Amino acid sequence: MQRYFVPTENWRNDTVVIEGDDAHHMLRVMRMQVDDRIICNPPASKGAICKIVQMDTDSVTAKVVEWLDRDSELPVYVTIAQGLPKGDKMDLVLQKGTELGASAFIPFQADRSVVKWDAKKEEKKLTRYRKIIKEASEQSHRNHLPEIKPAMKLKQFIEESNTYHVRLFAYEEEAKTASFQSFASVVSKLNKGDRVMICIGPEGGFSTDEVDTLKEHNFIPVRLGPRILRTETAALYALASISYHLEELED
Repeated sequence: MQRYFVPTENWRNDTVVIEGDDAHHMLRVMRMQVDDRIICNPPASKGAICKIVQMDTDSVTAKVVEWLDRDSELPVYVTIAQGLPKGDKMDLVLQKGTELGASAFIPFQADRSVVKWDAKKEEKKLTRYRKIIKEASEQSHRNHLPEIKPAMKLKQFIEESNTYHVRLFAYEEEAKTASFQSFASVVSKLNKGDRVMICIGPEGGFSTDEVDTLKEHNFIPVRLGPRILRTETAALYALASISYHLEELED
């Protein structure tokens, strides 16, 4: 069944109204009919199997048949703070990071970020990023829509990190030392419900000043395996490792 995230204001008890691009997808692309069944999700709740009861030119109304108990969220809340990368690499981080269970994303302007965002460019990018996250959430049957926050400077997301239990940054120099801090050693100590922030540098990595600042604010440098990963790969490695340790090994 197709899954759609529907804004909270479009829910009325057991009735949900789908509008906009989703309604167009249902009416024009999927060619759905009255009595067809879909899965509808409020932005931060478990989904419900719904039956279509009415179709108009630009909206679809459905009734809840059954609320689903399945929870597909990671047992920890993971925020990826991603140094702004070149090209469409951020699209990949958001799409695959959502599929792998990230709860939030913070783009940040790192010292070595080649791209620079102005206010006009940022709003357009955030609109596109929200669409990427929504579609990836529906495809992967997430219960919650991950949040994408406005771009921040290093000091801003350090302030944001004060509510997190674990703060990490992937540091390529850790991969070159004999006495490295492995990501696995940190993940193995995580508890369900922990809030984890993982900071990933842009293509050129972190500057010396950024490394010093992160360490001063209790961010732990970690190695993501013995190989040097591309910026768009690092977050995905981290999320997959967390899933394996906390979800697959638990089974």
